[in-house]
Amino acid sequence: MTEANDPSDISIRAARAVDFEAISALMSQPGIRAGTLRQPFSNPEQTRKWLENLSDDSIVIVAERAGRILGLAGLHRSKGRRHHSAALGISVDDNHRGEGIGKSLLTALIDAADNWLGIARIELTVFTDNEPAIALYRKAGFEMEGTHRAYALRHGVLADVFAMARIRAPALPGAA
Repeated sequence: MTEANDPSDISIRAARAVDFEAISALMSQPGIRAGTLRQPFSNPEQTRKWLENLSDDSIVIVAERAGRILGLAGLHRSKGRRHHSAALGISVDDNHRGEGIGKSLLTALIDAADNWLGIARIELTVFTDNEPAIALYRKAGFEMEGTHRAYALRHGVLADVFAMARIRAPALPGAA
């Protein structure tokens, strides 16, 4: 029997358009909304359209436990001369943080970036007071690159974010 905070009972899969209502509800939670740039009162129809119009250069996954979506993460590859890089975002259900869901999502996206897509640089921004997320990213090899001051309005105040990135040199052909 697994415990509620055991990540082994979490399944990671691709997000589907039919998940739009569950994803919209997840992303509207106060803690998630405060940690992202998502607007308040966005409706499920906007989420459905977003899922249906994802670029082929994006991977969006969900973490699910017992049929319930508890996390969402995406890796969005850049274009042109930045094709070697991708932006990453992760959100975890307000009531299920600290259960390994974010780590499971991050691990899956890093694996895709490293072993399937050849992405050398994964970048993200994280609010400077989000210590659990910053610790998770550091453990996964992300490094601080700087601070964006007055980056976004949050709770009526302009808040700072850290810019973080994980850089991995692509494997050379034939290297073992």
